[in-house]
Amino acid sequence: MGNTQLWTRVNSLDSPWGLDDLVTLVTEIGDKLDVIMIPKVEGPEDIHYVDRLLAQLEAKAGLKKPLLVHAILETARGVANIEAICGASPRMQGLSLGPADLAANRRMKTTRVGGGHPDYLVRADPDAANPDAPRPTYQQDLWHYTIARMVDACVTFGLLPFYGPFGDIKDVVACEDQFRNAYLLGCVGAWSLHPVQIDIAKRVFSPRPSDVAQAQRVIDAMGDGTGAIMLDGKMEDDASVKQCKVVVELARQLASRDPELAASYGF
Repeated sequence: MGNTQLWTRVNSLDSPWGLDDLVTLVTEIGDKLDVIMIPKVEGPEDIHYVDRLLAQLEAKAGLKKPLLVHAILETARGVANIEAICGASPRMQGLSLGPADLAANRRMKTTRVGGGHPDYLVRADPDAANPDAPRPTYQQDLWHYTIARMVDACVTFGLLPFYGPFGDIKDVVACEDQFRNAYLLGCVGAWSLHPVQIDIAKRVFSPRPSDVAQAQRVIDAMGDGTGAIMLDGKMEDDASVKQCKVVVELARQLASRDPELAASYGF
């Protein structure tokens, strides 16, 4: 598969099929696998179990490269134990948000798979000059807290955070908005449930050329990174350079794999 990793999701560990999935995959195609995704991880004990089982199966199959583990957050207990999960094994590669099962487990009142909800909103204060006028409302992000916490835990342990599925395939605009929220909060990618979402994810999780150019401009203007400068009426300092390097370094990583992106970035 070239530079593309092969991931696979197994059934949950508390299902009748989880063990069989792991045994079959590792012993039959373990040499082709890179990452195994474990759903409904609730605590470090789940990762400990998978870690030991994989070690035994790898030895049996004669594998030379250890398989990595990606945990899917789908329960409130999993979110509560997120730091312990991240630190449970050196095999840990990353986390994904599983919004549908997590919503059900939390008793959230939504039937959507990811995305917002029209009733989860804030309302503007009354207009003092026209108190009877309609008051605008603004839909909020149901998943802001969970995504941010997942990102913090992943960064702390050197793992990769991913947004999970967005179920409304036909609503490509809302899908792009949800993916972009996750991208801005620090996620490195998202699931695609349908081919139409692949290009959305590639576009969203790749910095815009204009953002890369501006980030490089700030870095160049700061020179050795000491002190502070004014650029276009805005203060830029060492913290600004750190933020800009995140954008430029991501762009360089992506450009090394995608000639079209490299050309758009001017690399």
